[in-house]
Amino acid sequence: MLALYGHPFSSYTWKVKIALYANGTAFDFCSLGGEVPEHDAFVAAASPLGKFPVLRDGDVVVFEASSIIEHLHLHHPGPAPLLPSDPAKANRVRMLDRVFDNYVMHPMQEIVSAHIRSLDMPDPATEGRARDMLDRAYRWIDTWLADYPASNAITLIECAAAPSLFYADWCYPIPMELDRLRQWRAHLLALPAVAACVDEARPYRAYFPLGAPDRD
Repeated sequence: MLALYGHPFSSYTWKVKIALYANGTAFDFCSLGGEVPEHDAFVAAASPLGKFPVLRDGDVVVFEASSIIEHLHLHHPGPAPLLPSDPAKANRVRMLDRVFDNYVMHPMQEIVSAHIRSLDMPDPATEGRARDMLDRAYRWIDTWLADYPASNAITLIECAAAPSLFYADWCYPIPMELDRLRQWRAHLLALPAVAACVDEARPYRAYFPLGAPDRD
């Protein structure tokens, strides 16, 4: 049995859970946060900085969400095409995975971190830089979507896009004129594998530093 260590409200934990749910892959979820100290200790020792999520597959331990999904693709395949078989197409999918992690997830987390450091007065320079990054990323992705029609397939792209866009839109709403991107975000959140993650995270919304909006 696979064991995934993470937290239900964590965007990167979602990223892996979406892949697992899409393929109906059985796994034990080991929630972090102190209730089972052994879980936290395992994660702390698993990688250089002790970050989650972490996957345990027998004697094999894999960290970093994208690497975990690659491991699932290789060793626990299912109906969801997480990565194309063609190497050139797979490389393209990996590139888009980096877009969502580096240009959407990262600035979103910068905004969240600024509010955690100072809930009443987050650093305006940090927020400004992060919002500028998100604005550029949103517009690039909206253009890219013209050649990437929405479907029910879940690949590494959807695994990366769904959690990053879910939380980023809470921090800095997608502009109204970017209709393709707003519609695609809604489409992603309606996919069963993603909707399951959204529902499992609902009990933790009160902890969102910016205040969770009354939607989604």
